[in-house]
Amino acid sequence: MTDIDIGINKDDRLKIAEGLKSLLADSYTLYLQTHNFHWNVTGIHFRELHLMFEEHYTELAVAVDDIAERIRTLDVAAPGTYKEFARLSSIKEVEGVPSSADMVDLLTKGHEQVVKTSRAVLKLAQAADDESTSALVSDRMRIHEKTAWMLRATRK
Repeated sequence: MTDIDIGINKDDRLKIAEGLKSLLADSYTLYLQTHNFHWNVTGIHFRELHLMFEEHYTELAVAVDDIAERIRTLDVAAPGTYKEFARLSSIKEVEGVPSSADMVDLLTKGHEQVVKTSRAVLKLAQAADDESTSALVSDRMRIHEKTAWMLRATRK
């Protein structure tokens, strides 16, 4: 770490960055899972799900960059390997190709998990008066809550 003075002490920056690393890992794992399902979905709802999954992974691609750049702004190295993401993520990889219904359920749970991870990071950011991280994480929560709702709605 270098000397930076953005009004957040070093210990708080480190705690927030550690939380953001978990959020990055969850988001990247969800990105990969969504992209995988986009490629491999089949069935009567193929077109609808194929297009929806594409929207979701495209949005997640931007999100992972934003999260990683926030970690760097806090002067901490962002994780960037599958090994690190697997260690840090609370979303587990899926073996094989699930049914389209299972894909929707897995992605719903993934988005809900990202919301929970975001809530934990938000508490750290708020405690340190880190408005920039709070805003980023709050936006992520809103997007993942809405995405989970949309996915749940396809199962009704």
